[in-house]
Amino acid sequence: MASKVAALLSCALLVVAAAGYYTPPNPATCGLKVGYYHDKCPAAEEIVKHVVGDAIFHNPGIGAGLIRMLFHDCFVEGCDGSVLLDPTPANPQPEKLSPPNNPSLRGFEVIDAAKAAVEHACPGIVSCADIVAFAARDASFFLSSGRVGFDMPGGRLDGRFSNASRALAFLPPPVFNLSELVSSFSTKGLAVEDMVVLSGAHTVGRSHCSSFVPDRLAVPSDIDPSFAASLRRKCPASPSSGDDPTVALDVVTPDAMDSQYYRNVMARRVLFTSDASLLTSPATAKMVSDNANIPGWWEEKFKAAMVKMASVEVKTGNQGEVRRNCRVAN
Repeated sequence: MASKVAALLSCALLVVAAAGYYTPPNPATCGLKVGYYHDKCPAAEEIVKHVVGDAIFHNPGIGAGLIRMLFHDCFVEGCDGSVLLDPTPANPQPEKLSPPNNPSLRGFEVIDAAKAAVEHACPGIVSCADIVAFAARDASFFLSSGRVGFDMPGGRLDGRFSNASRALAFLPPPVFNLSELVSSFSTKGLAVEDMVVLSGAHTVGRSHCSSFVPDRLAVPSDIDPSFAASLRRKCPASPSSGDDPTVALDVVTPDAMDSQYYRNVMARRVLFTSDASLLTSPATAKMVSDNANIPGWWEEKFKAAMVKMASVEVKTGNQGEVRRNCRVAN
């Protein structure tokens, strides 16, 4: 009994008085395991993979959105599908309407399609939170041409609470410096190296100009001058809601999940202050260099970091449910 209690506590939001940090869980002690649906819904993961693969075939940018969705879900209320909940009269401002998510977060319709297909095969069995995690894994696989392929444990439950203010409180914005990034990730039980490795997801996707013009182009910064000039040709000097174009995060291999991001960091050809900050300490600069220069190094570390992130504050027991519709609590 004592060991069972300890296992459950490792998945709870434990505050360490001395450090003030969340204690990182072991996926195995959170009720998560690889092949969780093997007996309950054997086809579940293949169904999700097929839906994600089809979506990426038609629009590679959706893959980047699905990877980002897992990050944005797990950092707010844990990996519980709370980012998927639509507004209701009782809760008019859920996470998905918060500025970090709206209008930039993409892929909701892919999760809906995967959920519908899984529900058709196995009604009421597979959680939306697990579908988000599986979709991020599958997007990584397809965008990397199979180089970033890994097992993702299942067994998460869906949360019932979602609030826009929580997204603002926990999602690190692109203007964060290194110490702010480290603190943000530490709060979720993720180490400095996890932060550097997960930042590599910026090798795919796009950003609105408003996310980097004010602190990277409108004021002096360390951004490469020729790269800055090319961005100024694409971005208005003062982006607004009516004039806020998007640009690729990685202009070299924009649709490929690879380690090019780290070479861009070293060349100071990255969009965000948070990206550039990885060079501001010897330790993180060394990590950037290793990820950039050692073949396969980043890909292997990214697989482990994704699984670790996807175990943050997982809901168990009566803390959650399996939603019938990912957009609405039961």
